[in-house]
Amino acid sequence: MNILEANNVTKRYAEHTALNDVSISIPKQSIFGLLGPNGAGKTTLIRIVNQIIMADEGEVLINGEKLDPKHIGVIGYLPEERGLYKKMKVGEQLMYLAQLKGLSNSEARKRIKFWLEKLGLSDWAGKKVEDLSKGMAQKIQFIATVLHEPELLILDEPFSGFDPVNANLIKDEIFELREKGATVIFSTHRMESVEQLCDHIALINKSQKILDGKKNDIRNSYKLNQYEVIFKGSLAESPSIKILNNSISELGLNKATIEAKNGESPNILLQELIGKIEVHSFIEIIPSINDIFISLVKGGQS
Repeated sequence: MNILEANNVTKRYAEHTALNDVSISIPKQSIFGLLGPNGAGKTTLIRIVNQIIMADEGEVLINGEKLDPKHIGVIGYLPEERGLYKKMKVGEQLMYLAQLKGLSNSEARKRIKFWLEKLGLSDWAGKKVEDLSKGMAQKIQFIATVLHEPELLILDEPFSGFDPVNANLIKDEIFELREKGATVIFSTHRMESVEQLCDHIALINKSQKILDGKKNDIRNSYKLNQYEVIFKGSLAESPSIKILNNSISELGLNKATIEAKNGESPNILLQELIGKIEVHSFIEIIPSINDIFISLVKGGQS
């Protein structure tokens, strides 16, 4: 079942169309990557889901129901532009935000204590937000996003400002929240994070959705019948094999990228290679999400 469905959503600003007939479906308990270059329309879609702005056409469904103010409590939103009150103390800030989401005073205190301990910030509860480092402030913003245990988390560039250690910490928390039943919409420019985290992705470019599906299915659909071979000996082209480049591997062996000219299976290629060279490694090259993103976005430029 899908937790969120956007059906034929369009949003215009005067002469500019920010979203043009965009439809996406987000399965429950998935980590869904919402990708696209700057200005593509990602933030517009996120704002519509959060009811900050309204769509001109189309509809958004949450758990099969038309989007309504009551769904605000179902969603946790971490915007790219963070917004903490710098003069407030950390604990007071979190209490205020928790109560805005409908938590009682006692429940809010319990959850704030839990999360501050979990992220190593217990000693900072009485300090002002302005005294925090950027990374600490990011953690506080993350805590504020998840305190009310939302079914749907929308994280816009969640690793901005984090060093690698804290970025991994937040990644682990995202996985744990997913395991406990949450669904995550994850918007970022960092394709390595998409590779590590997301199981579904959609790519928006120039206000239109141009790609959508399971991450691994998409990667497999863009395969080019290319392989990396590490070997001893001399490799020449044949009716089946095209050599794209040659180099030397880290271990001093020959390395080549080859392409199956007629779409032959890996078994056939490997049998032919074994008859000519001493094969040490034979790996199919599957394009990364970053490669696919760049090729599609560049291909869509005019």
